[in-house]
Amino acid sequence: MHVDLEKIHKSLDQRETKMLSPHAAHSSQAVRRRPEELLESGYRQAYSTDADRILHSPAYTRYIDKTQVFYLIQNDHITHRVLHVQLVSKIARTIGRFLGLNEDLIEAIALAHDIGHTPFGHDGERILTELCRRRGIGYFHHNLQSVQFLDRVERKGRGWNLCLQTLDGIMSHDGEVHDQKLEPLRYKTFESFDKEILSKKENPDLKLLPMTLEGCVVRMADTISYIGRDLEDAIRLGVIRRCDIPPECTDRLGNSNGTIVYNLVTDIIANSFEKTHTAFSPDVSTSLQALKAFNLEYIYLNPRIKIHLESIRRLFEMLFDRYLNDLEKENRSSVIFTQFLADISEEYRTNHNHAEIVRDFIAGMTDQYFLRLCPENMRPAYRSL
Repeated sequence: MHVDLEKIHKSLDQRETKMLSPHAAHSSQAVRRRPEELLESGYRQAYSTDADRILHSPAYTRYIDKTQVFYLIQNDHITHRVLHVQLVSKIARTIGRFLGLNEDLIEAIALAHDIGHTPFGHDGERILTELCRRRGIGYFHHNLQSVQFLDRVERKGRGWNLCLQTLDGIMSHDGEVHDQKLEPLRYKTFESFDKEILSKKENPDLKLLPMTLEGCVVRMADTISYIGRDLEDAIRLGVIRRCDIPPECTDRLGNSNGTIVYNLVTDIIANSFEKTHTAFSPDVSTSLQALKAFNLEYIYLNPRIKIHLESIRRLFEMLFDRYLNDLEKENRSSVIFTQFLADISEEYRTNHNHAEIVRDFIAGMTDQYFLRLCPENMRPAYRSL
């Protein structure tokens, strides 16, 4: 039986026009750096294709052993990066469904938003930015590195040719920044997008805004997904007690991950429905900001979870220097040649200096792979809190 797949594709695009909000990013409006005629005549829509490419990428596979908050801890029930991105995707798609937004685009952004994270979470990111600045290649940001992997490193340097709307949502996802309201900065181009990346590397305080409401939703869902989950992990590990959470947070949001997620999702839907922006109510936003401050002081900066920080810093410096030296001396037996640069495109080699290549190699490592490359007597041991 003959099936006209192109006709199905067009009917799906037409269905979006009828069903989605007029403020949504429609698949027919997706823009890629390089045209893909065969793809355009197929049956998969643009953002759905992006989500598939991301899900099947080696960089996505490495989420399985990337730190979320707690590293070198012996506990099988704390959150790792792979679970975090799944939670972001689910929460963001729930919000997007109620707002009439494009769930395929939301899924693609959410699944890829943390691909650029270093080993050992934000501590690794801060260490790597010091090393990058020392070598004159600008600040390191995991959101920019996510774009770097997907656009410049994956597929042996050819990249996945993802849509501008997907890459922009990944670049602009910063869930650590607190926003009561987000209004998308529409009408970006690849030219303006590339300029934003260069500017952010030089100015870490530059505020990036998504070009779509879908990107705004993922950015807010990022916060919703980690804020309560990090509390639960910290309570499970004995870092804090549930009764420590301040009343100005619990009165509005609740004191468990489930109630916090429910209340935040409900609030954002109620305050964003049929609007050209996404927003929390002022009262809920204030409580969320207070909860983020609590988590920062009592979890993220807690010295009990930082005892290996200096050891990790020394190992980052050692590996960066080692592989920079291997590149400069053309040490072809080094793993940076045999594993990372093996069969990579000439375009990647031409457009990246040695420090940038080392940055990409180290940022892509899992925690365990990073440790395996270090001398055994220098590896910090896993522990129980």
